[in-house]
Order: sequence, then structure tokens, then C-alpha cells
Amino acid sequence: MHTQHPGTEFDVIVVGGSYAGLSAAMQLARARRRILVIDAGQRRNRYAQHSHGFLGQDGREAAAIAADGRAQLMKYPTVRWIEGSARQAQRLEQGFRVTLHDGAVYNAQRLVLATGVVDELPPVPGLAERWGGTVFHCPYCHGYELMEGRIGVLATGPLSMHHAMMLPDWGQVTLILNGVFEPDAEQLASLERRGVAIERTPVKAITGHATVELRDGRSLEMAGLFVVSRTHSGSPLAEQLGCGMEQGPMGMYVRTDAMKATSVAGVYVCGDAARMAGSVALAAADGTLAGVAAHQSLIFGASAAAA
Repeated sequence: MHTQHPGTEFDVIVVGGSYAGLSAAMQLARARRRILVIDAGQRRNRYAQHSHGFLGQDGREAAAIAADGRAQLMKYPTVRWIEGSARQAQRLEQGFRVTLHDGAVYNAQRLVLATGVVDELPPVPGLAERWGGTVFHCPYCHGYELMEGRIGVLATGPLSMHHAMMLPDWGQVTLILNGVFEPDAEQLASLERRGVAIERTPVKAITGHATVELRDGRSLEMAGLFVVSRTHSGSPLAEQLGCGMEQGPMGMYVRTDAMKATSVAGVYVCGDAARMAGSVALAAADGTLAGVAAHQSLIFGASAAAA
């Protein structure tokens, strides 16, 4: 039986307390609205010690940026924070209802979903253990720190060409095809112009700092590796509500308009859940937009993004 907790009527429920969710909640808190933030504590970049490329925060610990954001948010008296996982969201005649895994139920006039995505890595032994440490997906976030050393691009498909063409600006690049992708003649010529080496021998494992052990016994010592992950939504809520989706190059994401409104009036999605690809800076900006839009919709009425 679901439990209706006292004081569960909010103006806005924000699901997800990472960079996008914190930014959305901040705008709403500063508008003196009653906000509930529900957070399961699973930041996408929790595997990376440091965050880069975010103005004013470059090189800081990723966890510290999020912790500072939460501490600043919680100074506003209209904000409540619950550590938990939202398992269901539904539309009501007026507003929305969110149910947590423990059965607790909370209602609000608007929803902001900042639930992020989950990265799926290729099943190469040793790869997942180094994710965020010496294995990355964003050159802008991690390329500079490799100090123009040797960089491996572990192919997962045609999209890995994009990585291989970009990364020579950060170091000496080898595209490791691993039997999943073969560049055509035009692509090979482009890679050659960028000085990218090609390795066709399949990978046995990743060891050491970022050493690529090949099946023929050779080893490629790298300063770091880049891989294009597949992504899927970090939460079922947007699909439960019927929000329109888009197929991106790395996976599905929620379709939104310029102000982060979804196809369901009153529901806003921000951060990586609503982008083909993202970063801390983009997530924070997205959250700001979503928070402002959700607040204004409480005054002027909510509209849905065009289908």
C-alpha cells in the first residue's frame, strides 16, 4: 500500500540531484517555490575524479562541485531533499505523482527529470575498471591532461571515426579497429592526413595504466584510451509519462524544445537524458533553462514541445 506522506504537495519535483537537477532546483528555489529533489546518488561522472572545461570549476573534483551545489541549494528554505530512487511517475487530473521504491508518494504541479544516462561499454577485459580514470569518452573533458602523449581510440563502430579524427589535436592517435569497424578508402585517407595510425589486430585486454594487450602478443602503451559508449536512460519515468524520444548516435534520449519542455505538458527534461552527448557545463545550462521554464509555466501555463 502506498503511503501519502504529510507535506507531499510541491510546486515542482526534480528527479535527479546531479548538475542539471541542482541547476533546475536552484532557479525554482530562488523563485521561492516549494521544491522536492529526489536523488539516487548515481552521478554519471562519479568514476572521474576531476572535472574539466567547466568555467570557474576547471580541474576541481567532480564530487566536490556537486556537493557544493547541493549545500548552496539547501540554504533555500523551500527545498526538500530525499535520497531515494523514483520508480514511477504518472499524470493526475492536476499535476503529477511520483512513487519511490519504498512506496512513498509525492505530488507536484510540474516535473523536471534530470535522470541522466547509463554508459554501456564494450566487453573488453579491463576496460570498465579504468572508465573515468584512463578510459574516457569526451576529449574536451580529458584530452588535455594526456599531455600530447599516445592516445588509443578503441573502435565500437563507425562513430569511432569521429573520435579518431578529433583526437590528434590532443596527442598521437592509434585507431584500434578490434574487428568491429573497417574504414573505407576515403576514411583511411582522412585518417592518414590527420596522422592517425591503424591497428587491426583484435584486443585481448586492457592492463596497467592504459596498456592495450593485443591477441598476437604485442602491447600498445597508451597515455589514455577513448571509447564511444552506448547509452540508455537512467530512469523509466520519461517513457512511463509518454514523452517523445529521439534516436541519437549513442542511444535514445528525450526530445525537448529549446526550453527543455517535453511532448508532455508540464514535464521538463534536462542534462544528458535530453542530449545526444553532454558535459557538466551543458548539464548545468540545461538545468537552468528547465528550472526557469518550469517556474514560468506555473504562472502562464504549461505547453508541450512540438511532436
